Amino acid sequence: MSWDFELIAGPYGGTTEGPVWDGQALLFTHIPANRILRYDPKTGETSEYFTGTNRTNGLCFDAQGNLYGCQSAGRRIVRFEKDGTTISSLPHEFDGKAHNNPNDLAVDKQGRIWFTDPFNGSAGDQELDHMSVLRLDPKGAGQWELARATYDVSRPNGVLISRDQKTLYVAQSDYSEDQPRQLRAYAINDDGSLGSYKTLHTFGIDHRGVQRGVDGMTLDADGNIVVCAGWEQSGPGPIIYVFSPTGRVLETHPMRVDRPTNCCFGDADMRTLYVTTGGGHLFRARTQRTGWIMWP
Repeated sequence: MSWDFELIAGPYGGTTEGPVWDGQALLFTHIPANRILRYDPKTGETSEYFTGTNRTNGLCFDAQGNLYGCQSAGRRIVRFEKDGTTISSLPHEFDGKAHNNPNDLAVDKQGRIWFTDPFNGSAGDQELDHMSVLRLDPKGAGQWELARATYDVSRPNGVLISRDQKTLYVAQSDYSEDQPRQLRAYAINDDGSLGSYKTLHTFGIDHRGVQRGVDGMTLDADGNIVVCAGWEQSGPGPIIYVFSPTGRVLETHPMRVDRPTNCCFGDADMRTLYVTTGGGHLFRARTQRTGWIMWP
């Protein structure tokens, strides 16, 4: 059964991203307006939750209810404090060089922050000679240690941790014709390093050009990966895919607007999928799947 996507907010113009369920409402970012918005399903109203976010993209909660974000133009991971005005910065240099443009993140049960760091040119020149998945390890007393996690991704995008904490799903989203667009699964070793990856799915090239691969993604309660992918210029178009952990395509659900960017489950029964887009929309669809989020 196809999902019926209902427009509930926007379009605002420019990309919306980073949807996260806070237990009662949905938070999402409107990147060009430098703000986080909050959609309340009980009232149907959308309000400003945080402003001055410096082009924040992905969002994620931790076990304590802290909200972290990828501040793309600030070239850092930040924490949006609960006073509603303060933004705290985490370490943001690797080998003495600034991050590229942090894009998406996930917090595991050890409190480690995994984030992707592609370059989009929104904050000056590229200083690092790579685009990688990086990891921030908490060391207590507000201290963090920064490490590089991948050495074989040319342009990482969405990132997600499996329910058992043993797998890191990474979207390899390089749109050069000589690079693959893949959904990858990396084994997480006990020391936090990553093993070699398995390719769960590869998006190709057709007569119209390069297919758009995975952007943002989320999990359902069975451990399946629900991803935003595709665009109108090539391939089968904008689609929400449901992949099994082994990469089998379980379902596809076409979107009625171009470039779905990210998604998460929400509502009291966790059966509503919320989706943001490149055009600044917020959609929702009732599904037969129950979503799973680590926090809250």
